[in-house]
Amino acid sequence: MSDTDPAQMSAEQLLSLYASRRLSPVEALQAVLERVARYNPWVNAFATMNPRALKQAGESATRWAAGRPIGPLDGVPVTIKDLLNVQGLPTRRGSKTTAATPAAEDAPAVIGLKTAGAVILGKTTTTEFGWKTPGDCPLHGITRNAWNPERTVGGSSSGAAAAGAAGFGPLHVGTDAGGSIRIPAAYCGLVGMKPSYGRIPQWPHSAFGQVSCAGPMTRTVRDAALMMSAMARADSRDPYCLPDDPRDWRAGLEDGVAGLRVAVVRSLGFAAPVDAEGEAAVQTAARILAEHGAIVEEVDPVLPDTRAIFGRVWGVALARLVTTMAPEKRALLDRGLEEVAEREGAMSAIDYLGAEALRTEAAHAMAAFHETYDLVLCPTTPTAAFAADMPTLRPTEALWRDWAPWTFTFNLTRQPAITVPLGIDEEGMPRGVQFAAAQHRDELCFRAARVIEKAVAVPMARPESCHHHHH
Repeated sequence: MSDTDPAQMSAEQLLSLYASRRLSPVEALQAVLERVARYNPWVNAFATMNPRALKQAGESATRWAAGRPIGPLDGVPVTIKDLLNVQGLPTRRGSKTTAATPAAEDAPAVIGLKTAGAVILGKTTTTEFGWKTPGDCPLHGITRNAWNPERTVGGSSSGAAAAGAAGFGPLHVGTDAGGSIRIPAAYCGLVGMKPSYGRIPQWPHSAFGQVSCAGPMTRTVRDAALMMSAMARADSRDPYCLPDDPRDWRAGLEDGVAGLRVAVVRSLGFAAPVDAEGEAAVQTAARILAEHGAIVEEVDPVLPDTRAIFGRVWGVALARLVTTMAPEKRALLDRGLEEVAEREGAMSAIDYLGAEALRTEAAHAMAAFHETYDLVLCPTTPTAAFAADMPTLRPTEALWRDWAPWTFTFNLTRQPAITVPLGIDEEGMPRGVQFAAAQHRDELCFRAARVIEKAVAVPMARPESCHHHHH
């Protein structure tokens, strides 16, 4: 976090400077645009920029000058992942198969952010239809990690993570159907929150609509909570959204973890891999929580093998996407996406409903586990970010071995889960740990993450040395 460069300030810092008239939203946006011009040519975070951003920032500056901000994010720059509609901008979903037609209306989360006064900077890159973790897509190529351009940012919220780490403003919208907010956030040293299913409404629903959630990707826990407050407002277009709950999710954020029961979990229905540094990060987090009065125990929930369940949910969603597409368009798809679709597409409806029944069992088992434990603590990812230029091979195995073994279970069970940075490894790459809470107890995730954030002394600002890496 920078105290001098508005592009690297938190949303809370920007808002307090706007309120005291020491900074205008136009100056903040210009600082962000300067960084974008400098670093985006090799980070490759954007699918499209918003040509109206400067006009929106100017309108916000006028409101602040009059002492009349319209909402809690007035004048704060925000980016939107290119799976969500922004009125007047195309939604390309990382795919050459989609049309460049501007969207006719805003997604629910975007309405929430606009209503709060946020300035839409642009739309960020995604893996094709959000299908995988490696941060590349046929339409925009490879998105790179600001900590090290040789490494991936992760996905599918690739550009959101790249933008957050590169200091392209404080607030970034991701979506998460199996880890797509939390994995890239962990790889890039950010906070990433997948809320309870239905907390942030979605429309239209994506290919993964039954497990997918939009959520905040930010550099601080408080910013994530502030941003979620704007996004988590009911929308009548989404039949599955939770009842409207207008609140500031920062309320109670500093309450700590004293007396909370935390389970350090090693298995989510199968032996998920984690390297030595990931294991050490979890141990560090466990120690910090215990020092802050949490009751920490090593115990695993009794779950069915969630790999089989998620593989089917994911595979069938991709198969449906491919089979409903014109044959001439299929040739344009990411080859790995087609491979998964072919592999899973022949599944019978009976097999698929069998997976759905097991998913309900897993959700039931986690709900029972949370009768005893307030929080689950586990790794976010098996490793730090891997190479950006690797081809995607054997995606079905990679999904539960290299990419998402620690994240997708919480999509199946629809419970909230957050990743918070826990320092950097010996190669200078960020590591994160993950907390999950019972369904609809999103506030517990924020509280635990905040305790970790305050205790971890290592500043998680992206290294300024990145301009030595110019491609």
